Amino acid sequence: DDNFFDLGGNSLLALQAIAILRQENGMDIPVVKLYQQPTVRGLLKALAGTTNQQSVFDKAKERFSKDANSNTSSGKTVEDGIAIIGMSGRFPGADTVDQMWQNLLDGKETTSFFKDDEIDPFIDASVKHDPYYVKARGIISNADKFDAGFFAVNPRLAELMDPQQRVFLEVCWEALENSGYTAASYPGLIGVYAGMGNNTYYSNNVIHHKEAIERVGSFQVMVANEKDYIATRISHVMNLTGPGLSIHTACSTSLTAVATACQSLWNKQCDMAIAGGIAITSPVNSGHIYQEGGMFSEDGHTRSFDAGARGTVFSDGSGVVILKRYKEALADGDTIYAVIRGVGVNNDGSEKASFTAPSVEGQANVIAMAQASANVSPESISYVETHGTATPLGDPIEVEALTLAFRGGTDKKQFCAIGSVKSNFGHLTAAAGVTGLIKTALALKHKIIPASIHYNSPNPAINFADSPFFVNDKLTKWKDGETPRRA
Repeated sequence: DDNFFDLGGNSLLALQAIAILRQENGMDIPVVKLYQQPTVRGLLKALAGTTNQQSVFDKAKERFSKDANSNTSSGKTVEDGIAIIGMSGRFPGADTVDQMWQNLLDGKETTSFFKDDEIDPFIDASVKHDPYYVKARGIISNADKFDAGFFAVNPRLAELMDPQQRVFLEVCWEALENSGYTAASYPGLIGVYAGMGNNTYYSNNVIHHKEAIERVGSFQVMVANEKDYIATRISHVMNLTGPGLSIHTACSTSLTAVATACQSLWNKQCDMAIAGGIAITSPVNSGHIYQEGGMFSEDGHTRSFDAGARGTVFSDGSGVVILKRYKEALADGDTIYAVIRGVGVNNDGSEKASFTAPSVEGQANVIAMAQASANVSPESISYVETHGTATPLGDPIEVEALTLAFRGGTDKKQFCAIGSVKSNFGHLTAAAGVTGLIKTALALKHKIIPASIHYNSPNPAINFADSPFFVNDKLTKWKDGETPRRA
């Protein structure tokens, strides 16, 4: 029952262990399986075929069939869904959602690659000139700008406020405008569900300025920088009286915020919701140290699902969607980009390689949960916007999980396209999920699937041929099939 990785195992030793088992015992075990079952007992169960007697899809359907009389999240028809009626964001190489969409249509990579003299002077010279230091990151423009007067924020406080809170105020305001509403004139309850990345601005730019902190007050400065207050600040400044929940689940933050917002709308806790996330790192013009087998990209490019995948870059960005119950959005004549029919939220538990490692069964279960919540069959889904971090093992684990979830409902092969917006500008951490949601909603609206770039040949650890999936590596028209277009 000892975990291989807790005992000191790593990706290289995993490959060696698999090779020895093949040579000495004739066991052909995919390396992904060792990450999925990192104990001897787990591997034996997998080899004996005693795991997953009931498909994750059937288990999820069973869970929601018991919930038939509930008025919460069963999502029986599209009429029970949640409409996306507005959106806004700041992304690498794009100040607006429209600019980002055009970049995606053009297949552009918008990661910034810095010259030596462009790297922030705060970065130590020994780091900057390290041969493994990769001078690349996706950044947003004007992260250091803020119209304090417009939001009635004290300018001295604004200087000490985390730029994640400042920019997110602007993006939320723009998103509500995009939906055609103002907080002052909307009669219902508007909730806020949001999260942000690590606050590196406070430790690098604020903490050393004692006099500036004392002038404003240490408590006020703390409130302007702590993660806890990002949603409450939006509610306060925009005078919103629905729930204001700051939600933080690392890379899944913004999608967890969206899922929570959907639940609140289904539960009638609010009538409209602002949901999303933001990530801005200080100093902005900076890179990362590459380590073999780690998450960081070797050359600054993100090659999702490709044989040459060597990790991702952690970039800056922000995204927000405005959500409303579909029937009410339809009755009010709102612009509807897409409809969310179902959501799934879970945790991997401990049956995986390590705390930060992905899990096949955990991902498969939550995908099946979302499908069951939406009451749709896997066969009716023609696109999946994936996590796609471009790590040699993360990508195979994700495809394995997707396949496990889909196989409970269909045996069809290579009918569903997959892609990742990370291929264009890297991983937006706390804003990554909502950015993928915005891309997918626009793809549904415009009936076009943008190319997942940097894909030339498949990761050899991924068996696409026997899976339901193929990588959408070129701009593709998205046609209706026997069912509406679903993602």
